[in-house]
Amino acid sequence: MNRGIISRIMVITHHGGQCFKVTFGDLTLVFDPISKNGTLPGVRFGADIALVSRNHPDMNGVAEVTYGEKEPFAITGPGEYEYGGVTVQGFLTKSEYGLRKGDTNAVNTIYSVKLEGMTIVHLGALSDTTLPADAKEAIDEIDVLFLPVGGDGVLDAAQAAKLATMLEPKLIVPMHWSGMGHAKALEAYIKEEGGNSEKVDKLTLKKKDVLDKDGDIMVITP
Repeated sequence: MNRGIISRIMVITHHGGQCFKVTFGDLTLVFDPISKNGTLPGVRFGADIALVSRNHPDMNGVAEVTYGEKEPFAITGPGEYEYGGVTVQGFLTKSEYGLRKGDTNAVNTIYSVKLEGMTIVHLGALSDTTLPADAKEAIDEIDVLFLPVGGDGVLDAAQAAKLATMLEPKLIVPMHWSGMGHAKALEAYIKEEGGNSEKVDKLTLKKKDVLDKDGDIMVITP
């Protein structure tokens, strides 16, 4: 089903934790929607595509973005997908976030999303700076990187900075610092990166806006 994308403007908003809503014309994507059973307040809006990196209530609230006339195409693991002009690749990795007693790690999925000539990568609840070979081969020329920085089962500030250097994104959006992660994780990450960042309540982009960027940090406040 290809509904087409009627606008070339991307608007990104942060809904706490690792949850980001990305709108592109009349198409809405959501990464890691927070369920009503999560440790953070559950989200409530309609989405066309829902991408879940980790099967945990803080990240798997597909029901919460089934709203109004929208019932999302749910992507919950590795593979290749296409919907509404959006191409998605998911890569298997590991997380240590929210483990049950006796577990040492859990499945995490990194998503690379291509739409309107831009590449968005969401690392989910990633806990390891060593990416699998298929992900390293496929992920390049990243326009927007959603990067966990909070520790507490995901990358900490130093690990996040190391991985960002390896991936060389044009824009970095830190996550897993609002409502989860270690206290002052965001400040620690920005310090690791040299202290420069910009704070916005929403991020509005076109492809041309990222062409001259080189690892710029954009903090989107929930």
